[in-house]
Parts: sequence; structure tokens; C-alpha cells
Amino acid sequence: MNDWQEITGGVTAPRGYRAAGITAGLKPSGLPDLALIVSDVEAIAAGVFTTCQVKAACVDYCRQRLQAKHSARAILCNAGQANAATGNEGWLDALECAMLLGQELNMPSESILLASTGVIGQRIKMEPLRSGIGKLVAALSETGSDAAAGAIITTDLVTKSIALETSIGDRPVRIGGIAKGSGMIHPNMATMLAFVTCDAAVAPTLWQQMLSRAADRSFNSITVDGDTSTNDSLIALANGQSRTPAITEMGAEAEKLEAMLTAVCQHLAKAIARDGEGATCLIEVQVSGATDEQAANQIAKTIAGSSLVKSAIFGRDPNWGRIAAAAGRAGIPFEQENLQIKLGDFLMMENGQPLAFDRKAASAYLKQAAANASKPQDMMATNMSNDLSGDRSTIKAQSLDNPVIIAVSVGNGHGSGKAWGCDLSYDYVKINAEYTT
Repeated sequence: MNDWQEITGGVTAPRGYRAAGITAGLKPSGLPDLALIVSDVEAIAAGVFTTCQVKAACVDYCRQRLQAKHSARAILCNAGQANAATGNEGWLDALECAMLLGQELNMPSESILLASTGVIGQRIKMEPLRSGIGKLVAALSETGSDAAAGAIITTDLVTKSIALETSIGDRPVRIGGIAKGSGMIHPNMATMLAFVTCDAAVAPTLWQQMLSRAADRSFNSITVDGDTSTNDSLIALANGQSRTPAITEMGAEAEKLEAMLTAVCQHLAKAIARDGEGATCLIEVQVSGATDEQAANQIAKTIAGSSLVKSAIFGRDPNWGRIAAAAGRAGIPFEQENLQIKLGDFLMMENGQPLAFDRKAASAYLKQAAANASKPQDMMATNMSNDLSGDRSTIKAQSLDNPVIIAVSVGNGHGSGKAWGCDLSYDYVKINAEYTT
């Protein structure tokens, strides 16, 4: 039983936060492209970033800021240009973004964190950004989370948002989050951005540790296409405005807060996987019987990331041999005679031996999972343009319930883990073949 409840409000659900999202003119489409999240007070800040050696200016900027100062008050995100692989000019653009916003908010630029998303190799369009900063700050609102969530997306078909509430010390504590991501998604972060706000008071080192563990169990456990990107950023603020006692070490209260933080991250991560470019369904891989959690997660990620497994799911083909092969190449030793594979309720392998099962019924299970998690396919064409042309007025939430379940057991160990992904459709190739043209 979860010790929290879902509430509305996204990143502005926790006390002491405002957000905004506007159209500044960074995208040729005229869609929203500039977002801002602001804490009323200086907040403890933590971050997890891409492992890619080619990094965006915003990633280097945030790493430097967080190494020097474990706090922040604002997160500025532009969509349309990744500002990655843009050299010293891109770095100077990032510095100017922070300076301009700091002047508008009357706060030091060191209290501002940055994120960018869009086409790699393109610098931020600074002229519209400069003219948009004032408008963005003027739009800040305690109900601005949805606007911010809409301004950070690129090829996403839906916005992604969640807020949860629990009690600590007989006072309500809230965590909210928004995210974007649809393609170039793979463990060790991905082309994704996620911003999390919290109104608890947490020690800086502990907050970073919590966020890193939550990332491993969420964003680092999803895959769409096996590509890790240049801009991946997960940033979390904790401003203490719940007025609960400060959490300075692990204990019951810290565990409760971390569990809720992980739940927020997992919801956003699954929403990203479900919204994979061209995808028709969400896949959840559950692995048990491994020596430890790390081993189980590695097997789960390998299965979820297998192009052959993903293609079979799209074709509604219960081809369990591909699942077995992916598990076997994950780099984790196990005895083949201990392997068990289930697809939904269909047991396909037991003790390393293939079993007879109803293939038509198993295929129908895959078809039903896709039907239950339907997405706005009529908008698929809008996903193919790097400037996100088209009307997104029909954007709607996708169901994260009833994913395709692949359950694999590899032995009698205590290690278990999960990974999330999506199927691989014809549209994925079409979208990415035409991404910049």
C-alpha cells in the first residue's frame, strides 16, 4: 500500500513554487518553447545528467553550478535547439540565458539552472529568447505547471506530469514533476528532461543520493531506441516550505520521502517510454531470481532494449525465443535450466524447457494491451517535424495501466528489477528518417 496519494498541480503542487510556459519564437511552428520553474526561496538542488561524452552547454553549466553550490531557485528550459555540440558560442549563450533571467528575477545567475532540448548542433535563438524572458517571468503562476510541461516538449505527443502528497511529522509534504521525452531514450539517461519540485527540507548530500537512486530505478530503466543523448537532465529542488523538520540522514522519514520521489520519477519515466516515437504500447519487463538488484536490472534493460523483442511486440508475435536470447546476452551469468519466461499470463518456458501455449490467445493479449494504451495516432504526422508543426489541441494523457508484461526468472536469487520500454513500429523509422528535413 502506497503511503501517498496523487494530487493535481504538477511542479506547482508543492508549496512555494511557480511556473510558466510561453511561445518565445524558438520553434518555427509557433508552439510553446520556453519554460520556467521558480521557488519562492533558495532550494536545495540535485541533478543527474547524461553520461554521453558529447554534452550540451546546459549540462556542463548545471554540473558546474551544482558542484559549487548545492542550491538554486529557478530552472529555465528552452525547446527547439539543443545547444549541444555548439562550441564556445553555445557556452556563452547559456551564460547569457542565466544572466538575463537573473536580472529579470532580481536574483544571482548562480541560483539559476538551465536545460535545453531540440536539434543537436543548433544554438539557441537568442534574439527571441532575449525578448521572451520578461514575458516568461510575467506569466509565472502557482497554477503554471501545465504551461511549463507543454513548453518543454519536442517530438512528444503528450505532456507528462504528476504530483504526490504524503505526511511527515503530521504535516503534508508534496513532490511534483514534469518531463519530456519520446526518442533517443536509453538507460544512463536519454533525450529526456525531468524537473522535480519538493517542499520538504532535506540535507543536500542526502537529497542528491535520493535522486540518484530514484533515477536508477526510473529514468535509467527505460529505453525506446538504444540511443543516449547529449542533453539529458534530471533536476530536483527541495525548498523546505512544508515547514517539516529537516531530514538530514536516512531513517523512516527519509525512506518515505525517497519512496515518493521514486514513484514520481517512475511515473514520468513510464510516460516517456509509453510516448516513444511511433510506439503503440508500453512494455514492462520484470526480472526475478538474480543475484542482486543490479544484475536483475541489467537483464531487464537488455530485454526491454532488444529491437527484435520490440519488433515482435509491435507485430503481436509472442516470440519468446527473442526474450530468451536477450536475457542470455545481458552479460549476467545464470543457468539456462533455471530460466522461466511469461508473457502476461502465458507461461512459455519453465526450467529452461519450452512449453506449449495458445499462440492465438497470446497474440490477442498483445493486441489488447495496445488497444488499452491507445495514443493519438492521428497526430503521428506532427511528430516527424523538428519544429513540431501542427495542431496539438488534441493532446491527451496516455494510459500507463495494463502494459505488456514480460516476466523472466533466472534462478533462486533475491535480486529483482524492472525496466520499461515500448514496441518498435514502422513509424519510428519514418519519424527519425525525416527529423531534420
